[in-house]
Amino acid sequence: MVKYTTIKKNLKFEIEKGDNNDLAFLTHYLQNHENGVAPHFKDSAIKFYNELNAQLDCVLEPEIQLVLPMDFDVPFPPPEKIDFTFIDLFAGIGGFRIPMQELNGKCVFTSEYNFYAQKSYELNFGEVPFGDITKLNLDIVPNHDILVAGFPCQPFSISGKMKGFEDTRGTLIYNVLQIIEKREPKVVVLENVKHLVHHDNGNTLKIILKHLEDLGYLISWKVLNASDFGVPQNRERIIIVGNKQKKFDFSKITEKPKMILKPFLEKDVEFEYLNEPYTLIENFRSQESGLIFVGHRNKKIRGAGVRPGTEHLSRVHKQPNRIYSSEGLHPALPSQETSGRFWIYDEGTVRKLTINECYRLMGFPDDFIKISNTSELYKQIGNSVCVPMVKEVIKQVKDQLL
Repeated sequence: MVKYTTIKKNLKFEIEKGDNNDLAFLTHYLQNHENGVAPHFKDSAIKFYNELNAQLDCVLEPEIQLVLPMDFDVPFPPPEKIDFTFIDLFAGIGGFRIPMQELNGKCVFTSEYNFYAQKSYELNFGEVPFGDITKLNLDIVPNHDILVAGFPCQPFSISGKMKGFEDTRGTLIYNVLQIIEKREPKVVVLENVKHLVHHDNGNTLKIILKHLEDLGYLISWKVLNASDFGVPQNRERIIIVGNKQKKFDFSKITEKPKMILKPFLEKDVEFEYLNEPYTLIENFRSQESGLIFVGHRNKKIRGAGVRPGTEHLSRVHKQPNRIYSSEGLHPALPSQETSGRFWIYDEGTVRKLTINECYRLMGFPDDFIKISNTSELYKQIGNSVCVPMVKEVIKQVKDQLL
């Protein structure tokens, strides 16, 4: 389903729940009409365009080419100068795409299953991602220089049940491998949770690396922390980089001094303060990571397996019980916390982080357009990648491997 308008030859769409691949074909065609990629999408795009013309009774040009080139009224349009092409798999809300476009990368194919993420993506990039990667005809995927994929992490995360390849989502890495085998991109960049390193005693990572090596790629990997790239979030993620000519050198990536929460906080907005009993710790100290744990809500989350005296503290990813100081870092924002219960101690009060602050902690620009569904916003940002960290990685990918 799609809502459609045309204003001064600018096509505008609002996607609705349903199969949006028709709209994906059209928007991919519109964004790739000059770079040789358009034939992958043209026939389906023309067919859908003509159907829109007939169904909606709009005054439209008889041929789709007459509306080209498009001026996209979105915060992050395609770059005018193109240094490389890439595809964005499990694209989420565009955490890879923003920095790669800033580095003059042209996205030629996008895939994302979640409807709300598709909607965010369309609002910000003017392009609707293709849906379920397991159901796509891979012939529509164009040749490209870089493949990026933040493939689903729940099967390997300590936040989930850690079933790995037994979990259906875990097998999605094999769909990525199929595309790599078919198109042989110059560079492969994969992102996942830190725990992938340890999952199944390291065997899961070994299997993924072995598949990439069997496809002819020289592989490097490293666990990077978002807090080393200018954002105050202790978020560790494994980055895997493959190239057929040489290994990627992570030591050349430029890191930045750690920041604290304070400068990233909003001012003069309505905050949600904690209105239930809580305890502040008198003799708190900064942890080695940069986190400053200063208190907890007086609410017991879990008893089984909890050490005496820690009943009020969250375990692993269950952060809603904890309170952190704005003079330190914030822990990783999880996708499971759809109520956004991230409590901080700032200016003598305990309050929740705003949704805008959460997006800042991930490095998203303030002009990023957010959908109206708040629970989905928290879920989206918890699933995303750290934008400035990705940018530094891709800078070095360009310099070393392209």
